[in-house]
Amino acid sequence: MVASTHWLASAAGMSVLERGGNAFDAAVTAGFVLQVAEPHLNGPGGEVPILLWSEAEQRPFVVCGQGVAPAEATIERFTDLGLDVVPGTGLLAATVPGAFGGWMLMLERWGTWSLADVLEPAISYAEHGVPVLERVSATIGTVERLFTEDWPTSAATWLPHGQVPEPGSRLTNPVLAATYQRLVTEAAQASGTREGQIAAARDAWYRGFVAEEIAHFSAGKAWRDSSGEPHSGLLTGDDLAGWAASVEEPLTFDYHGHTVCKTGPWGQGPVFLQQLALLSGFDLGGMGHLGPDYVHTVIECAKLAFADREAWYGDPEFADVPMAGLLSEAYNTERRALVGAEASYELRPGAPGGRVPWLPDLPGPGTVSHAPGVSRTRGTAGVGEPTVGGDGRVRGDTCHVDVVDRHGNMVSATPSGGWLQSSPTIPSLGFCLGTRGQMFWLQDGLPASLRPGSRPRTTLSPSFALRDGRPWLAFGTPGGDQQDQWSLNFFLSVVHGGLGLQEAVDDPMFHSEHFPSSFFPRGSLPGVLHIEERADPALVAELRRRGHQVEVLGPWSLGRLSAVARDAAPGGFLHAAANPRGAQGYAVGR
Repeated sequence: MVASTHWLASAAGMSVLERGGNAFDAAVTAGFVLQVAEPHLNGPGGEVPILLWSEAEQRPFVVCGQGVAPAEATIERFTDLGLDVVPGTGLLAATVPGAFGGWMLMLERWGTWSLADVLEPAISYAEHGVPVLERVSATIGTVERLFTEDWPTSAATWLPHGQVPEPGSRLTNPVLAATYQRLVTEAAQASGTREGQIAAARDAWYRGFVAEEIAHFSAGKAWRDSSGEPHSGLLTGDDLAGWAASVEEPLTFDYHGHTVCKTGPWGQGPVFLQQLALLSGFDLGGMGHLGPDYVHTVIECAKLAFADREAWYGDPEFADVPMAGLLSEAYNTERRALVGAEASYELRPGAPGGRVPWLPDLPGPGTVSHAPGVSRTRGTAGVGEPTVGGDGRVRGDTCHVDVVDRHGNMVSATPSGGWLQSSPTIPSLGFCLGTRGQMFWLQDGLPASLRPGSRPRTTLSPSFALRDGRPWLAFGTPGGDQQDQWSLNFFLSVVHGGLGLQEAVDDPMFHSEHFPSSFFPRGSLPGVLHIEERADPALVAELRRRGHQVEVLGPWSLGRLSAVARDAAPGGFLHAAANPRGAQGYAVGR
């Protein structure tokens, strides 16, 4: 089974499984296709966290494909430029592009296919073209002026014949195709073995021609970013050469017979586990699925867990993150008492082990247009991670892919960053650098403060669950800060609501906007709750009575979940589901 946010990626992954490849080969293939098919949501200059189950090793792993801040990226460097937040677009927010290293590490260690085979579909689509999604066209239209006036290399790539591509037209990226073909050629010349070729390609990316082009472009011309001023970048060849993807143990939490696995606190993933730890003290099953008590309790627990994210999460190699305390029963018993009958409007981090929480100096509540650091002359085109708009249209953000193969191997991956509106396209490579650095705080002493060599506290959050100790479910969604709310809603719908995978994906979705955004310019909307209009009107009325500022959005506007699962019994069936919102997600199997 393969399920992802784009039908071409799912089909490409399935073709790998049908030709004898395993789940890891299929996920890597699909991941590279997503870079071509959903360029407004991810790209080669981005990053990817991966959760996987190795049937041979009988255990889960995390692959960290999240790059780090450049050596020159210090708080002082930014404040000397007159900045109090990291810009949401341009070169200053770039971290080491980790997606390529993450995919290559998984392919090398667990895969069976060659570099040439997994890249072939992406190369073909980049060279011959993919149909332009409505959202791709709309995104390019939004940043058309930025491209034509400030980022001409992006205009040359994404405005064919000087025009915004029409939905359904064919869009090619021959420069990207040539970049990947050169990697394949150089790797084949360097080694005759599968593993040797993967290592050679990785070397070409982080120490060879790709790194050289990135470093040259970053140090060259200054490009206008969301601050309104032109800045060159900080990434160097040494930054790329000194980084490598890594394999880590997942963080876990046991909930109603299920063991949920997430990344470490260099990502927001543990906030999913914290929500489960809080909810384990409530009788959700007795509240009625999507009833007022159920939704109110889930939202209020989310507010508490995400407040802890703001106060405590960061790269554990640089910050002392008290995860054991945050997940302990004693701590969560204390925190549960804060869930009252009315909606909270406070940001209330806890004090695990008596440690005093320290929140950053947050921007005042409100929208982007009222936030500091936004250029009043250039507007906000391209900033942050594009999410669902207030009009209810699915704009999407990030991508996701899940795979389970005939052997029982499973993958959940959330590639993102380096989307076409992030920063100017590097003309010699056909892609742009990402802007994940906007998640750092320019204040000393915080867990998520900007530090050279540190990982930004990413929102990317694939999910994996075992049932009675056996691999069961791989799932996830795009959505920035909403990822660990929408994914949680899906999981709870399956566990407590008794819904099938597709039923749970289709369930009316909701989330809180209460806590600060992870993206420039870091605003928040205290007390605001978004919900799809397919929800019961009586539920909406009751939530408003309890003090929630409920904003009802379009009927199919929130969440872009996909999932794959395997039955626990030997010889059992495999299952998959994909998101119908936007008519783009696709699940396939045989």
